Amino acid sequence: MAKTTIGIMYDFDKTLCTTDMQNYGFIKNLGMEPDEFWAIASQQTKKNSMDKILSYMFVMIKECKEKGIPLTEAYLNSLGDSIIYYRGVQTWFDRINAFGESLGVNIEHYIISSGTKEIIEGSSIAKYFKKIYGCKFIYNPKTKEAIWPALAINYTQKTQYIFRISKGALDEVDEEKLNMEMKDVKRAIQYRNMIYIGDGLTDIPCMQLLKDKGGKSIALYQPQYIDKVLPLVDDGRVNYVCAADYSINSNLEKIVKLMIENMAMIETLKTKEDKQLQNISRLLGEKNEN
Repeated sequence: MAKTTIGIMYDFDKTLCTTDMQNYGFIKNLGMEPDEFWAIASQQTKKNSMDKILSYMFVMIKECKEKGIPLTEAYLNSLGDSIIYYRGVQTWFDRINAFGESLGVNIEHYIISSGTKEIIEGSSIAKYFKKIYGCKFIYNPKTKEAIWPALAINYTQKTQYIFRISKGALDEVDEEKLNMEMKDVKRAIQYRNMIYIGDGLTDIPCMQLLKDKGGKSIALYQPQYIDKVLPLVDDGRVNYVCAADYSINSNLEKIVKLMIENMAMIETLKTKEDKQLQNISRLLGEKNEN
């Protein structure tokens, strides 16, 4: 019998790393401060009634052209080296995978981010994710430089990737499988076996959706921002709020392990129940034949 799969989905900025990924190397290389860069992106949003994600992607292209920095895929990948993670992140995935294995379940990790996919792909933890969903660029085949957004994922658009992961429709352009009716037994991952970890307000649509569908959601916080996430529990939007600390025996690790343990136990009980029902049906069928 195939192992039960449990999917853990993460935002990236301020969820796995300490700030927006562009703040580490990209903005610094432009000779700018983060506040300056994001203010320009915000101005583009207001001036053009523009989606915030498309605004920052436009400014990335514009500022690189003006500063003479080739905005290539290789350059963006290289910026992954400068990312600073929360405590314990770099050993987290091996620890959680080992815990899942000890319970006889398979753990899969996914990124659903409004950040830059190419930067995430260059990070030291990229290898742990079955799929990385993030904003990405189209590149000029001659110069190799970014010329246009290929994919922009804003906060509400993130929710479609929960459906994709559940159905196993992982290809971003696979609309047919994404929109088709699918019975629970045929899903790659049941909603009840999904956990979403984000940093707060920008992840609310995903957190609320997954919680409503029987999965679990956790809002992480840095100590100075705890007041912003506590209301999410009172409002019923998330299951837990927790400090952004992935280290051994942290509250986050304890909560996630309890979730995985509970999911594994429910699947075991459900399997036994299904077998009992099958046996009863078989016996009733034999009785009717007699």
